[in-house]
Amino acid sequence: MIAALLAAIPLQFRLGGLFVLGVCLGSLVNLGVYRLAWNPRPISPWSKAPRGAPARRPDDRVPIFGWLGLRREWKLHGRGFWIRPMLVELFCGVGLATLYWWEVGQTGLWAAAPNPIPAGWAEILHAQFFCHAVLIALMLVASLIDVDEKTIPDAIVVPGTLLGLAAAAAYPWSLLPANVTGPPDDFFLRLSSPQPWLGWLDGAPHGGSLGLALGCLWLWCFALMTRTWYSRHGWLRALGLMLARLRREPSTRVLLLLGLVGALGILGVWLLGGAQWQGLLTSLVGMAAGGGLIWAVRIIGAATLHREAMGFGDVTLMAMLGAFLGWQSCLVIFFLAPFAALVIGVLNLLLHSDHEIPYGPFLCLAAVVTMITWASPLPWSWSKLKDVFALGPVVPLVLAVCLGLMGLLLGLWRLIQRALGFRS
Repeated sequence: MIAALLAAIPLQFRLGGLFVLGVCLGSLVNLGVYRLAWNPRPISPWSKAPRGAPARRPDDRVPIFGWLGLRREWKLHGRGFWIRPMLVELFCGVGLATLYWWEVGQTGLWAAAPNPIPAGWAEILHAQFFCHAVLIALMLVASLIDVDEKTIPDAIVVPGTLLGLAAAAAYPWSLLPANVTGPPDDFFLRLSSPQPWLGWLDGAPHGGSLGLALGCLWLWCFALMTRTWYSRHGWLRALGLMLARLRREPSTRVLLLLGLVGALGILGVWLLGGAQWQGLLTSLVGMAAGGGLIWAVRIIGAATLHREAMGFGDVTLMAMLGAFLGWQSCLVIFFLAPFAALVIGVLNLLLHSDHEIPYGPFLCLAAVVTMITWASPLPWSWSKLKDVFALGPVVPLVLAVCLGLMGLLLGLWRLIQRALGFRS
């Protein structure tokens, strides 16, 4: 009903309102960047004024223009500190309106759509837009913190993952389309896409699908726990130390409670069955596959570079992306992200003599590119790659080859560092 009312408003007015809403969203993004960081900073006008600065004025909280007044705090935060957050708010305003224009106004997730758009499509188009806008906002917060501190806080990716799971269960048509040339209500991207849905993946009374869903949930909860692994004195000793650490950590009890509550929610949707169960199971497998993929890369990178190749925040970030976009999209993101990272990494090494680059922003950039080019004729789009995903059991073999190529790429990166005279 709400989507139909929105669709009745002229597009230019909707875009203008979304720009205003977007700059307000940018203020929330800036607040998250400075408050959720490992070292919080009172830069956002919605935070308490730092010591030695006058109290914040009401006009300081006006998006974009408020930063012109906050320039008075440059002695506390550094010259030009206000430029980036001001640009973030401007970017969010333009970006939100542009995303709406592309996904709703131009039906960019479908290669062929009638003009004008049928009224029945409005709800699905707006649901997809809303989920993607939320995901991009979360990615922007995570990326900016990763750039500043080379870390991604769980306070961003854990709630984000839960939001992705909830959206897929509540309204599975908010997922990416699996038929980019048909109507949006035809079918959404499922776990088995582009192959037909398998019977054993249905809800009650099929216990195998429930076991798969619970396994994905508990794998994610275990990944979030504070673990240590010291194999110097053998695997049994390392396992004992890890279990002892888990028992002492207060976060372990919180994650166990989260797992129990999540298991009850999964059980409820499993009993309900239907499209809601298909959406939730697809999101859960996407979460586990996305996080597991980067976890494997992390292990391979550590073995190749003899040090930590990427932080565990990249694992949890990719799990969030998988919850929103599905495991198929995670493979596309996996392909796209390293190329941009390699180019930027070499430039960063040459210009700043810094061989440490945050990988999270490149995962996020690849995710945005994957979303907006989903129905395009580009080589990494769904329309071009769905035949690869249709290979079924061959896909894990292709993935194993990709992981091997990733190891070679990281080995090449290490050789480049040595050739340029930098120690890894």
